[in-house]
Amino acid sequence: MNWICTACRTSGRRTVQLQKLRRTFAVSSAAHGPLPKPRLDYKYVRDNAESVEKNCLDRNFAKAAPNVSKLVAFYDDFTEKTRGLNNMLRQRNELTDRIKMAPKDQKKELVQEASKLKAPIQAQEQALRDTEAQLLNTGLTLPNTTHPSAPLGPEENAVTVKILNASSKLETPNLKDHVTIVQDLDLVDFTAASRVSGGSWYYLKNAAVLLEQALINYSLQKAISKGFMPVRPPDVVRTEVAAACGFRPREGAADDQTYRVSHGSADSTVDLCLAGTAEIPLAGLEIDSIFPESSIPRRVVGVGRAFRAEAGAGGLDAKGLYRVHEFTKVELFAWTEPNASDAMLEEIRTLQEEIVSELGLHARVLDMPTHELGASAYRKYDIEAWMPSRGWGEVSSASNCTDYQARRLNTRYRTQDGLKFVHTLNGTAVAVPRMIIAILENGQTEDGRVRIPEVLRPFMGGAEFIEKR
Repeated sequence: MNWICTACRTSGRRTVQLQKLRRTFAVSSAAHGPLPKPRLDYKYVRDNAESVEKNCLDRNFAKAAPNVSKLVAFYDDFTEKTRGLNNMLRQRNELTDRIKMAPKDQKKELVQEASKLKAPIQAQEQALRDTEAQLLNTGLTLPNTTHPSAPLGPEENAVTVKILNASSKLETPNLKDHVTIVQDLDLVDFTAASRVSGGSWYYLKNAAVLLEQALINYSLQKAISKGFMPVRPPDVVRTEVAAACGFRPREGAADDQTYRVSHGSADSTVDLCLAGTAEIPLAGLEIDSIFPESSIPRRVVGVGRAFRAEAGAGGLDAKGLYRVHEFTKVELFAWTEPNASDAMLEEIRTLQEEIVSELGLHARVLDMPTHELGASAYRKYDIEAWMPSRGWGEVSSASNCTDYQARRLNTRYRTQDGLKFVHTLNGTAVAVPRMIIAILENGQTEDGRVRIPEVLRPFMGGAEFIEKR
């Protein structure tokens, strides 16, 4: 379990350094699963404890705030035990040198003296491993740092940074909601789905199926034209990969958003779940990878099914397609150098704005406040489209996660100065059901049809309207 260089292995010498010990655990872990041990920046927390604790409170991670002082104590204990172990190893190395040079009649006594160090060294190594585990478990409860411009507080403190298609806001009296529209045009069957799967599930039918495919193909085409490589990721992931991406319940909270997979595989140690977003398997695409510096930024766009167990909130959210258990989502993802991640977030946001604008939707772009950032986001933008039946409804988001995910997935890039952690970013190109709501409600006509956005028509056989068959 200990880090030993080749020269020391042959000579009997050993020495331990903080970074090397953490790397030892990463290598041994990788042999038994897909993830190395997270490489958290404990020194940063120790050196900035007051601001890190305030950041927890600002982000509504109040239960994590006391863990900052605990982490500092564990880190100090870890460094002290590391020094103690190194002292023991140094003594043993010195004895090894003396044994090699000693006359034959003195070797036995020196060997006995060296053997007395074996048990204390083993005990110190175990104590060090125990402290490292406490340090890691405590560090994993802390959220990412926060962009200095992010608004503070709850969702209502979001700042509107842009309005899209201001003249397209539909406020005509007697408009139908999307549930009525899909019933009139035979586009969705909620009743049959409830019998088959339960509440908050649905069947898309007729033109709704074509509309979904059109949205997928249109957004893929847009992303590919901007340099994003298409990927079809798996929809089932290891729960540890989801947790590494920041999808884990807050301390003391019930995990009510994740569908866990029960399976009869011979490998019963693998804990699987359904991905809540393609962001998770896309981030996992580069687990334990090292990018050449010249190969980043790297951009991918993935099409996946998203599974959310938390559907079923009351009010408008429970009605129709707005909050469902399963849906298709086209996801943008990127890896960058640290000094390029702010610009990449703006690039992703610009692409999202183009998609929403070309679909003809009235929308607003929001700089989201600290309570809405979750564990991983450093900064986050949401785009909300106008939906006449409910008002504003979120249709996409974009997040800069800096090195939060990279440190947990060990994704790095090589520079002249050595290996550094990349920054990761993600954004929604299209969340299909909510886009369908916005298109149906804003495109409805007085004669009961729905006007198809012009950019989608090439993917729907050139049709201009959705109408009852």
